[in-house]
Amino acid sequence: MVNNMKKLFWALAAVVVAVIGLGTQHVAAATDSAWDKPVVTLGSSLTSSQRQGVIDTLTDAAGTGDSYNTLTVDGATLVKYLNPSGDNFTTSSGVWSSALVQKTSSGGINVKIVNYNGANNITTITADQYRNAAVTAGVTNANIYITSPVSIDGSGALAGVYAAFAANGSTLSQSQVTAAQDEVNTLSSITQANKNKDGYSDKQLNNAIAGIKKQMATDSNNGQQTLSSNQIGNIVDSQLKNNNLGTIINNNQRTQIINLMVKIQNSGALKGSGFKQQASDLANSIQSSAKGLFNKIKGSVGNHDSSWWSSLWQRIVNFFTSIYNWVLSLF
Repeated sequence: MVNNMKKLFWALAAVVVAVIGLGTQHVAAATDSAWDKPVVTLGSSLTSSQRQGVIDTLTDAAGTGDSYNTLTVDGATLVKYLNPSGDNFTTSSGVWSSALVQKTSSGGINVKIVNYNGANNITTITADQYRNAAVTAGVTNANIYITSPVSIDGSGALAGVYAAFAANGSTLSQSQVTAAQDEVNTLSSITQANKNKDGYSDKQLNNAIAGIKKQMATDSNNGQQTLSSNQIGNIVDSQLKNNNLGTIINNNQRTQIINLMVKIQNSGALKGSGFKQQASDLANSIQSSAKGLFNKIKGSVGNHDSSWWSSLWQRIVNFFTSIYNWVLSLF
């Protein structure tokens, strides 16, 4: 009888735990589904035909059909989100680049720049730069599609992403958004300066940046300790070397990256609960998208290390051989 009562007790306990677990899962699911529809952010300078063309282009790429909400991005939006970093937008600034933001519960941040009538009209910001900026700004788990009917740098679409999150109750930290815009400006400038150099690619730079963020989060215990400029510099050097950029990025660009990372740390981004994981997911995704490039880089870095050790060993052997020969000459 006692044994049967014990079995009944544990069975009931298991049912209670299961019910509580289901309730918890329901709450999490409700939080993830706060975005009942994706948001299409539309530049205020679009003509009516361009506006519809942008909607068709973005929703076709995302496969959302007619299920979406819209949000207009104008000069005031640029001023609000981008000017604190030093940009000079005004309330009358034109906006053409647009985005579709689709919140997900997992999978990291994915960005696709979509051709408009067969042309990529985003001239400055690359997909990986958008992704790194989103990580810094505190965006987590989203599919983002970007396009423009006219050639433009793409800042309007980036401001639209921030505005879309705010419109759905996920207001991002302005200090992180400012650091993210600094990041876009810094990385796009470095890519423009090195775009014709052998051995350089924007993917290498953005993979290094994602790796730096991940390592900074690890070494700072997710922002609980403040890293010194020297510590950040060592992390930067290590990641640049790992991406075969150690001899390509010049001292001025290295300093720009270090200063940027100090700003990102000061913005509080490292303290974000998902920051480290989003940075790690981004690095993995960038490497996966260009396996041939990064396999070649890994092999090259490994060969460089092997050659360095081989050279060092040979110098040691030569040193002791010269001593041995010198001693023999004394007799």
